[in-house]
Amino acid sequence: MNRTTLRLVILMGALALVLGFYTLRLVKMQIVEGEAYQALANSSYVRLQEEPAARGEIVDRYGRPLAVNRVGYNITFDRAFLPQGEENEVILRLIEIMEGTEDEWIDRLPITLQEPFAYLEGYEGQVTRLKNRLGLGEYATAQDAMHWLTDRYGLEDYTPEEARKIAAVRYEMEQQGFNLSTPYTFAEDVQPSTMIKVEERGFELPGVGATQSAVREYVEPDLAPHLIGQIGPIYAEELEQLQDEGYSGTDLIGKSGIEQAYEEELRGTDGTRQITVSSTGDILDITTTKEPIPGNTIMLTIDRDLQRVAQEALKAQIKNLQATAAEGRGKEADSGAVVAIEVATGDVLACATYPSYSLDTYNQDYSQLASDPLRPLWNRALYGTYRPGSIFKPSVAVAALTEGVITPDTIVNCTRIYTYYDDYQPSCLYYNGPINVVGALQVSCNYFFYDVGRQLGIDKIAEYATRFGLGQPTGIELPEETGHAATPELKLELTGEEWVPGDTLQAAIGQQENQFTPLQLANYTATLANNGTRMKVNLVRAIKSADFEETIYDRVPQVVEQIDSPDAFETVRQGMILASLPGGTSSATFGDYPISVASKTGTPETSAVMVNSTYICYAPAEDPVIAVAVVIEKGWQGYTGAPVAKAIFDEYFFSENDYAAASAQGVVEP
Repeated sequence: MNRTTLRLVILMGALALVLGFYTLRLVKMQIVEGEAYQALANSSYVRLQEEPAARGEIVDRYGRPLAVNRVGYNITFDRAFLPQGEENEVILRLIEIMEGTEDEWIDRLPITLQEPFAYLEGYEGQVTRLKNRLGLGEYATAQDAMHWLTDRYGLEDYTPEEARKIAAVRYEMEQQGFNLSTPYTFAEDVQPSTMIKVEERGFELPGVGATQSAVREYVEPDLAPHLIGQIGPIYAEELEQLQDEGYSGTDLIGKSGIEQAYEEELRGTDGTRQITVSSTGDILDITTTKEPIPGNTIMLTIDRDLQRVAQEALKAQIKNLQATAAEGRGKEADSGAVVAIEVATGDVLACATYPSYSLDTYNQDYSQLASDPLRPLWNRALYGTYRPGSIFKPSVAVAALTEGVITPDTIVNCTRIYTYYDDYQPSCLYYNGPINVVGALQVSCNYFFYDVGRQLGIDKIAEYATRFGLGQPTGIELPEETGHAATPELKLELTGEEWVPGDTLQAAIGQQENQFTPLQLANYTATLANNGTRMKVNLVRAIKSADFEETIYDRVPQVVEQIDSPDAFETVRQGMILASLPGGTSSATFGDYPISVASKTGTPETSAVMVNSTYICYAPAEDPVIAVAVVIEKGWQGYTGAPVAKAIFDEYFFSENDYAAASAQGVVEP
């Protein structure tokens, strides 16, 4: 074989090897691995999607659930598959499907559904946000807003009613930053039948799908709503600040109560998953790349059953006064609050406000709730400030005994009209005659405390009020009003008027500018019961991991003030015990009660014609474990609050659950 032929053979052999190699690769790719490569050929992209973490639960002091999660289904929009320019048509088709179901879609546009368009009552904040978003002036009408929304979203070819419905969705999409990486939730927690209807019409609804989600559920939605609070969507203006904290426009966030105060603990840590999607929109693969970590469990100090009793008792007593009391003597009672505190720890066992609302229907009822003149959304227990009236007298008594102004044996002769000053002579309800501090507390003698308050002076009265925590932050984990104790400086600031001697007399009986919250009054009562040891108020007992295996935080009772005057507190205790017995101001309720109760009634005057009812008590009087404060607006006499406290004591001491023993042992039943 000559050299030329050899070269040709080698060249042909090499060519055959190359062709053979590529032939084998083609066979492998098209036949052996054909399906896999076909899937890859169809794959348009791979994207990462957050896998939301389950929100932490909220439970009572014994681990019984108050706010939990369950599996639900949402209808969502995905920007990647929603054709540009067809948004309005897709939205309208979806709305028409939803109108044939029992489910509702999210519509937060504060404009009526039909012409002539008007702003919804009670939605002032949302209306302001809408005007700002559209660049409208303060006096722009709802018709003006609809004109701009129609132009903004290209809704000119739709009827006004259709345009209003579509605009609500487009506006909310914009508010929540709807984009390729942030889907939009159109409807939450829909029924399976609704989900099926949407999926069956999927060919008409590009970009629309059903997703599984954790739905917040309140076990008893009308139980302690002011404390538990609500969650809600994140709006565009909020998202600008929250993005750095890992939030997206589809997240829900705590808006009030514990849900807001402990958002960081409750929210958990989202996971991520990788989704491979074909060019036809089919999901080829879902792989979890980071497991979500559920939020922590917040264990409150409140007792679920005691909270229920407190709410029902407060409501029942107000309704009873409306039905049975005479005009001007309690018939006008319409609202109030009650707080029960564990004396040894400062734990809030119950905290109720009336009127109230349900967390389940908060969104649907918001307009009515917000416009109700009785303000059911307002947490009176923490935000309401009230003159205490005569329930302030134990504080003055402790101050006078501690400072040596009086002794337990000091006698003041009550002649009903206090005549020490020529130009101001206030009166007492009765001619009590010679009376000491124990008797004055028993019958609530104003004359005695006018005289003691005059000798003690306003500076000492205000000092001891402050030491009792009145007009001071309680330390509770939620926002609260602090109120204020009466002082000359405060009067000048509030009224522009100078302090006069008669103001001291009024301050000594809980009038003047004394303004305190029911929560402060309850902790003041617990401090009286605790012989001057004032505790920091707690609403959160512990923070646990979702599986209860780890304790992140465990409440340690904290002393914030000590009034070291045991004899003074014992003397005041004697007077408050007598106030509960025959001859005392709340004997009708506790005169024959099987447990000794120390109490004090108050009938503070207000700027209105009607007077409020204030009431404090603790039990057992000799070894106190629970303290209660009740305020009933327009309740007339302090003793009208006593039945509310009695219902709480009945549940605490005599129910099948031994609350006192369980609390003492620190029992927790997850």
